Amino acid sequence: MNTHITHQHPYHMVDRSPWPLGAAIGAFTITTGLVCWFQGDSFFTAGFGLALTTFIMILWWRDVVREATYLGMHTSYVVRGLKIGFILFIVSEIMFFFSFFWAFFHSALSPTAEIGMSWPPTGITPIHPWGVPLLNTAILLSSGASLTWAHHKLREGQGTEAWNALTITILLGVWFTGLQMFEYYEAPFTIADSVYGSTFFVATGFHGLHVIIGTSFLFICLIRLSRAHFSLDHHVGFECAIWYWHFVDVVWIFLFICIYWWGGA
Repeated sequence: MNTHITHQHPYHMVDRSPWPLGAAIGAFTITTGLVCWFQGDSFFTAGFGLALTTFIMILWWRDVVREATYLGMHTSYVVRGLKIGFILFIVSEIMFFFSFFWAFFHSALSPTAEIGMSWPPTGITPIHPWGVPLLNTAILLSSGASLTWAHHKLREGQGTEAWNALTITILLGVWFTGLQMFEYYEAPFTIADSVYGSTFFVATGFHGLHVIIGTSFLFICLIRLSRAHFSLDHHVGFECAIWYWHFVDVVWIFLFICIYWWGGA
């Protein structure tokens, strides 16, 4: 009896993989390690979880690249499903940041007696919006422009120009992260300084994490671009990275206007 079955459909039936379970274990280890670190323990557990998650990500990306580039699994139907799924993911991210803005405006529009009936709270010196925050805004907007340039050059078949523009985008993302680290180091308040410190560092910190993830996403695309994995009309991984980066740009604009400018006035 012939047990080999050929599927006559355009969809990709994903093979069994250990990477989802490994990624879940890594994420759990990171979370547990961070809680222990906050309680005064060493950073070893969180660092181990971070290393394990990074290792799993590399192997998982390797398999996805093989399926898309060499095995031809990403048909037009699969690509459409990937795009829809990624759009829904970005919608979930919008809701994620919406909760931070809700917490911020809940306290900013009706400050309680515990924080001095004022916003910013009594004793808090906010970060001046026209210094590093304004520079970071210019950096992210410039990175969005260079990324759009890279996309257009790829669609025109100019791989070298696309590589140069994407490299500029990645360097701008690294620059943004460095400036935000400097801003945190020089901040005159901490995450423990009332609701202002909590909402500021949680909102801007998670945005900074998204910048790091987006920069890693674009770096993987840069490697794939240098290896000619993308064609003129088939580069869904790069398109998803572009959408993600533009989402990060838009979130930062709202952060700058609401938290740095209006909230720090």
